[in-house]
Amino acid sequence: MDTVVIVTPGFPADEQDTTCLPPVQQLVLSLKKNFSEIKFTIVSLHYPFVQKQYLWNNIPIVAIGGRNRRLIWKWLAWRRTYQVLEHIRKTENLKGMITFWCTDAARVSQRFALDKNLSHFIWLQGQDAKKNNRHIAYIKPKASQLVALSDFLQEEFFKNHRVKPAHVIENGINAEIFPPYNNGTRPIDVLGAGSLIPLKNYRLFIELIAELKKIKPDITAVIAGKGKEHKRLQHLINKLNLEENVKLVGLKSHRETLELMSQSKVFLHTAHYEGGPMVLAEALYSGCIGISTRALSNRQIENLFVGKSKEELLKKLVQLFSQKEIQHKQIVFNTADTSAKKIMELLFKELPEQPD
Repeated sequence: MDTVVIVTPGFPADEQDTTCLPPVQQLVLSLKKNFSEIKFTIVSLHYPFVQKQYLWNNIPIVAIGGRNRRLIWKWLAWRRTYQVLEHIRKTENLKGMITFWCTDAARVSQRFALDKNLSHFIWLQGQDAKKNNRHIAYIKPKASQLVALSDFLQEEFFKNHRVKPAHVIENGINAEIFPPYNNGTRPIDVLGAGSLIPLKNYRLFIELIAELKKIKPDITAVIAGKGKEHKRLQHLINKLNLEENVKLVGLKSHRETLELMSQSKVFLHTAHYEGGPMVLAEALYSGCIGISTRALSNRQIENLFVGKSKEELLKKLVQLFSQKEIQHKQIVFNTADTSAKKIMELLFKELPEQPD
């Protein structure tokens, strides 16, 4: 049996750890489902924060336990990762590697792939395309081995590092994990979901709700997530007298977040920067109207409005909530199965024959 190794900075500690990188989880599950003739092994550098080997949905995981530490601890984590990869190469039929994020995980896997002449693709996921990513100078990736999560990331990486990723493979939803589609009442007017950090810009989210309240006094908004901005955001909610309109409901499991989407009319995404917002794809599939500062793709997507300014976003929101009824429709932007097949086509010129 051929083996493909996936190297990543983090991976769920167990099957209940659903909030850890949901898009990566769904991609790995799709790889396992669609390519049963291949053994997939995950090597995770930093999270879980302990050294251990375990099974996740019957997929072997090797946790290096790097814990994002610096100095000699970082070097030791890199060395252990290289040793684990070498052990897999010697004991299994290793055919290639996929690395998530072009950061220190890619530094190790790139060095190993070059040393052993292995096929290796690096999947850009977001902030790793920024100009301040110092790992790029050490990785020295070729355009042909770079996969961008979105058209935006492809352009961003080229702008910042003068290498244009040759491939774009987007996040995709797994329809099997969604609750039944809701054609009925949706009690939440506007939903947001994500970490409560400055990058996600939930201050703008709250300010937009304050403006909407002027035309719809009973507007209901929910933000799911946790983070260091929680107190500041709650203070802003209180300051703008939105206690009855905006609720910070804390961290929810992935399943619970999808349930919230199925109860929502509009999903509002206000991030300053995003590689390829999976939550938008999930919200569209849940029937929400998507309003976002960030696009999923350069192509036009039904029920998704992208605005660069507060004024543009507010104009669209006012337009929607001035209607007697908001029409909903389930939109499939991309599937995890499609993404899994695309990345495997890059690793193998001829895919293994699949069972019926």
